Amino acid sequence: MDMSWLDQELIKVGNFSLLVGELLSFFVVIIVTFVLSRVLRAAFQRLAMRQGVIAHTSAYVIGRIIHYIVLFIGFIIALTALGMEMTELALIASALGVGIGLGLQGMVNNFVSGLVLLLEKTVKVGDFVELSNDVVGEVMAIYMRATLIRTNDNVDILIPNAELVSGLVTNWTLAEKVRRFRISFSVAYGSDKELVKKAVLEAADNVPYTLNSVGREPTVWMTGFGDSSLNFTLGVWVQPEQVKRPTALVSDYLWAIDDALRKYGIEIPFPQRDIHIRSTADKSIVQNN
Repeated sequence: MDMSWLDQELIKVGNFSLLVGELLSFFVVIIVTFVLSRVLRAAFQRLAMRQGVIAHTSAYVIGRIIHYIVLFIGFIIALTALGMEMTELALIASALGVGIGLGLQGMVNNFVSGLVLLLEKTVKVGDFVELSNDVVGEVMAIYMRATLIRTNDNVDILIPNAELVSGLVTNWTLAEKVRRFRISFSVAYGSDKELVKKAVLEAADNVPYTLNSVGREPTVWMTGFGDSSLNFTLGVWVQPEQVKRPTALVSDYLWAIDDALRKYGIEIPFPQRDIHIRSTADKSIVQNN
């Protein structure tokens, strides 16, 4: 087979000439690089799961770092396949540095921030986080430029990595997977406070995912006097899998509290207003005076 077409010249700039074979080699190396990266990450994940010595988050971090290293090495090999020498690569690196200085600061900032997140592990895949812009959801992946967060409504949101590094992030599952929730409720004035406490603690016990271990028992606090109510808060620790469903969790406890208060005949307050009526005769007296 005649392969002479591979030696045909496509571009010639000064001393540099680009051949068809070199261009094909470039694309082949790029494709092989991505395939190799995927294979290595999959093999590492299987090894980690089989050995059971590396946590899921650690395996993910190592896998992403392997991906970046393989891509970097593959890109260098692909450039050399184009026939570029080290001096030419240095010129390209200099031009890239100028490009970063002119308009790629944000991309580089996000990439470096992504590495910080992977190595520091303050935000990990599987964490349930709340951001200052009211985004609440589970971290699904940390990419080169952004982090994927999925809300409980199954909405995928990409947050630039730099925002997670420099912004305010509440990580609900950073050190521990369990968390205490505070459920506010009110009863009418004149209610027996001890009976209220008994009813609400029973309600908490009836919710299946309530924790009741030593130091993490449900508790009831009286928090204030309202316009027409006594205000209380139920503090309750819940199982890890329920932490990521805060709206459903609050609903379950309020449902159980309402049932318990009705069971013991404890009134739930309603707003009360005093209405003062001034008669027409009073108005005419005021006008004559």
